[in-house]
Amino acid sequence: MRIGTFVLAAQFPGQGPGEALHRAVRSAEAAEESGLDSVWLAEHHFVPYGVCPSATTLAALLLGRTRRIRVGTAVSVLPNHHPVALGEQAALLHLTSGGRFSLGVGRGGPWVDLEVFGGGLDAYENGFPEALELLLDWLREPRVAGRGERFGFREVAVVPRADELLDGAAGAAGTSGPEVIVACTSPKSVRLAAGRALPMLLGMHCGDAEKAEMVALWRTAAREAGHPPEVVEGAAHVSAGVAQIADGPGDATETLVKTMPGWLRQGLDAHVTVDARHRVMRDPVAYTELLCALHPVGPPQLAADRLAATAERTGITRFALLVEGSGDLAATEENVRRLGADVLPLLT
Repeated sequence: MRIGTFVLAAQFPGQGPGEALHRAVRSAEAAEESGLDSVWLAEHHFVPYGVCPSATTLAALLLGRTRRIRVGTAVSVLPNHHPVALGEQAALLHLTSGGRFSLGVGRGGPWVDLEVFGGGLDAYENGFPEALELLLDWLREPRVAGRGERFGFREVAVVPRADELLDGAAGAAGTSGPEVIVACTSPKSVRLAAGRALPMLLGMHCGDAEKAEMVALWRTAAREAGHPPEVVEGAAHVSAGVAQIADGPGDATETLVKTMPGWLRQGLDAHVTVDARHRVMRDPVAYTELLCALHPVGPPQLAADRLAATAERTGITRFALLVEGSGDLAATEENVRRLGADVLPLLT
């Protein structure tokens, strides 16, 4: 069981972005101090839901401040990036950290980001497979050319090569380059990831039954793509969730129900679609209550039992847990500390 934190750099009502980012950095440092496995960083633009616009930049900072813990993006929004530029950043972080960097990528949403960064709606709706293929080529090949509909360029040398670690360290999946994972929210994205034997990141809004179905679909599609049994069975998928540890049976839920709806209401309402399409925002209180019911929110034993149950039902043993739901720096650090001190020992 590998337990990590999921860092949004959430800006709660009444806070500034500097406060949110300081809490994000401290929570990551606390994760290493507490013996957790990893830190996963989200990318958002133009909204207080999360004020980290570059997960790779924040990953670079945290890799420099830590020595052991794995740092990954969850996720870098691929339609907002040129795949070669993102591949260069990933290779740089992989090489300079001794193999501690994981690159998570996703399709994102139909947000105004697509207009600002120039990808356009087509990059979101149709361009993800081409961009992913180019990114993977950049991380695995010595020379790459762009031969797709969106990316066309002459063959160039890959510098630096992601597979040239001096100490022979490897990525999390045993490969010579950085681990690449794909955020999956639909059967189409599951099949895309499975075809390339890339592990999935599954969202915190999903319950165990839905995640188990997606893992089963991934395995079927990976076998159909010709991947060997050890690759299919050994895929290290990641389950996103929320964690809040408290002694009283209702204390952790009470903390989150008091604080998270205000952040969710402010953050989700700020999203602007690129094409004025209608969207329905989740009810912030009901969504918070759902997250508390699905994930390790409560006393240490309950938290450990829920993590163990998810692992048993889905086969997933890697977790990225949102720990900043209180919105408070000291409470977030204490929450991380308790995950390491009180929950981890119950999972071994």
